[in-house]
Order: sequence, then C-alpha cells, then structure tokens
Amino acid sequence: MEQSLSFTPPDLQEARCEPVRRRHVFYVPGYDPEARTRYRLLFVREWARYIKRFGVGKRAISCAQLSGDGLVQSWTVSAPEQGQGAETRYDVLLWDDIVARDFARSRFVSVALLVIGTLQSISTGLLFRFYRLNWKYGNVILYPFVMVALLTLASAAIGVAVYAHLGDWFGHSLRLPIWVSLPLAVAVGILWIKAIEAFLNRIFFWQLLNDWVFNWQHGRGGRTDYEQRLEAFAGYVQSCLAARAAAGEAPDEIMIVGHSSGGLTAAEVAARLLARDSGLGASGASLSLVTLGSGLPLVALQPKADRLRAEITGLVTDRRIVWCDFQAPQDWMNFPGFNPLRHLDLGLCGRPVANPLVRSARFRDVLSPETYRRVRFRPFRMHFQFLLANERHGDYDFFAMTLGPQRLRERVLDPAGSLEPALPL
Repeated sequence: MEQSLSFTPPDLQEARCEPVRRRHVFYVPGYDPEARTRYRLLFVREWARYIKRFGVGKRAISCAQLSGDGLVQSWTVSAPEQGQGAETRYDVLLWDDIVARDFARSRFVSVALLVIGTLQSISTGLLFRFYRLNWKYGNVILYPFVMVALLTLASAAIGVAVYAHLGDWFGHSLRLPIWVSLPLAVAVGILWIKAIEAFLNRIFFWQLLNDWVFNWQHGRGGRTDYEQRLEAFAGYVQSCLAARAAAGEAPDEIMIVGHSSGGLTAAEVAARLLARDSGLGASGASLSLVTLGSGLPLVALQPKADRLRAEITGLVTDRRIVWCDFQAPQDWMNFPGFNPLRHLDLGLCGRPVANPLVRSARFRDVLSPETYRRVRFRPFRMHFQFLLANERHGDYDFFAMTLGPQRLRERVLDPAGSLEPALPL
C-alpha cells in the first residue's frame, strides 16, 4: 500500500543537513469543541508513554499558557541533556470557540443544513468523488444523513403510536380534541430524541454532522468567522516569529502541523504566511508544513472553493516551504492516495512542482498486532494515532518529527538517518 501512496515532487527544496537546535511548532487541531483542554494533556501523556517504550531521556515541559485573546495555548519542551534534539516551542492555534458555536446552534438548523448540503453533494456528484477516494470516509460523511432519516422515521412512528393509542392509555372515556392530541404526539416524537442525546454523542452523531456542515459551508465561502480566524492565526505566527528574531531566539525550523480538519487549516495558514512575507523560508529558518490524516479534499473538491485551490497551487509550486502529507489506509477519516496534483484542477501551467511529499504513516507497522486488532474498527481511535506514541519503531513518528534534530524534508526522505541516537527513528 505504501508504494501506491508515496510521492516525492521533482522540484523539492534542497537539503539542509545541519541539525535543528530550536524548533517552533504551530499545531492546529481539527474540528474539536474541546481543543483547549484536550491537546496539552494528550501531548504530555503520549510523550510519557514514548519515553517509557523507547527509553529516551526525559525533557522538561513547561506549564501551558493561554494568550490574552484566548486563541493560542503555548508550552515549551527542553532540549535533551545528552545527544542531539531540538528545544521545541509548541503553540496550539485554537478555533474551538467557533466549533462550540456550531454545536450550540439549533438542532433543527443543523439538521436542515446537513440535509441541504448532503443532497447538493449527491446531485453534483461530489459525494461519489469522495467515495472513489475512500469509501470508508464516504460512509462517514453519509452516516449523519442516514441517521437523520432513521431518527425521523422513528419519531414519526412514535408520534403515530401516541396519537393512535392515547385513548387506550388514558381510558376510552378520554377523548382529546385533535388540536391537542396531534401536537402532543408530535412533541413526544421529538422529545425522545432529546432523551437519547447522550447516546447520540457517544456515537459521534452531532460531531460528524456539524463537521460535515462546516466543511460544506467553508467550501461555499460561507464561513466568514473562520476566514477571520485564519487571518488572526497568520498574523500571530508572523508577529511571534518577528519577536523571536528580535530577541535573538529565531528557530532553525518553523513547523506548521495540522491534524484532520486542522490539516486544511494549517495549509491555509501556511499559504497566507507565504503571501504576507516574501522572505519567509527563503533564508534563515526552514519552513515546514505537516498535514496528518487531512480532510482537505472535503473542501478543496467543492466547485466554489476557488480560493482554496489557488492557495494549494501556491503551496505546490513554492520552494520556500516543504509540505508533507501523511496518510493512512487504516484511518477511516482521511483520503489515502489523494494527491492535489492528480485530483485537483490546479492549473499549474508548466510551473515546477515542489510539493507535497506524500507518505503513508503505516499504522499497521507502528502498532503491536494486539493493539491493531483492538482499534482497527474504532474510527476515531485510529484517526488519532497520528498524534499518539508509537508502540514500535517506524518511519512515521510524531515525536521524532516534532522534537528530533532532523528537518522535515530530511526526516521524510531518510527517516533512518537521524542524528539523534537517543531518539529511535
């Protein structure tokens, strides 16, 4: 499977073999209403597991700090006391408040948007393109729509039963007028869904419904709140890097990392940074973009997503940045085999192709057979494996990539050539 996924662009940025001493990671989480509480704990927990499994030296992790505007959560990881490795500053770019507002809107509005978006995607053939890329993700996309249909039928059946047997339950002498009994039956048919809210959350119904609606809206240019956040993120990264340079603490590598829907966000932030600063990545620090299990095609394939496709075109042809897209056939919620050069009409007009490097994360290799059998049918658990500690050595290694001494390009092209013997790659 790796052979079919792997792609190396012909005009990739030249190698820079000097080790990374300072790295600045800007991490973008996916469509998650609990991002500000989840990812710091996840990082610390998985790093502790990584240390225990591979015997690497401990590093100091600072307390997390939240920026005054609440958009960035930051901490630092010290360099190893012995051997080579990078001191890493880790900034989580937060947009969970936008996600939380989506979750807080009327359920009826969310369902209506889902139905409209899904029917439009079916009528334009977009859903079938998703299925061709990954039938598992196609099922994930269609799942909320099917659930809505089933819940509607069940509600109608409950309402009809209530209306038909109301007299039996309260005695035949009770004859409620239709203007009372019919609304009562409808209310019961709706309220039972509220009663199973916890169950619907456990099966990720609302999570996947709102996620799909967001991507559909974004592809149609209907998310001005998100667009404003992208500009805020780009402004923060630019000012943060300028402040570090002025303080004499410029990093050797700037790494923008996005997981799931955050892979799309990371690519959009990177494109805006390159547009803002012509010198970024041309000299000084290396500029790297890492997309993990990305849902980028959910938006990029939409007919009206012209701006996003233009940004992807810029990333594909810009040698100032190295972009690696890690995919996993075992992950239900990504698009293994997707390559923007093949699947998007980018209109390169003969321009050189510098990005992206495409690689398989090969989860089957980095997990023990026992763990793999246990999680292979748990889509969200497998989807998060991109951020978790490996159980076995493998070419894909989240912590080696973000804390190790190699730059992204060298790490991807020669994962066994690490300069850090204490960090097994």
